[in-house]
Amino acid sequence: MKRVGAKNTPVFRIVVADSRSPRDGKFIEEIGVYHPLKQGENYTIKLDRAQYWISKGAQASDTVASFIKKATKVAPVATAA
Repeated sequence: MKRVGAKNTPVFRIVVADSRSPRDGKFIEEIGVYHPLKQGENYTIKLDRAQYWISKGAQASDTVASFIKKATKVAPVATAA
């Protein structure tokens, strides 16, 4: 997660980055946004892109993994009939 936003009003961008990159440094792709001070639904995530990167070997942080888990429960993948 890449921190953006003003002092005392944090906003995080959920990004795919190399583990050697600094927290707010170079990233590969932005896949979502997290507003920790907002009540209720405080994140958006591109679930298909997150699952794609995880299938390629990316490891989600604990926070991002919980967002993916919640998003999967809310919008289950449609199965072919």
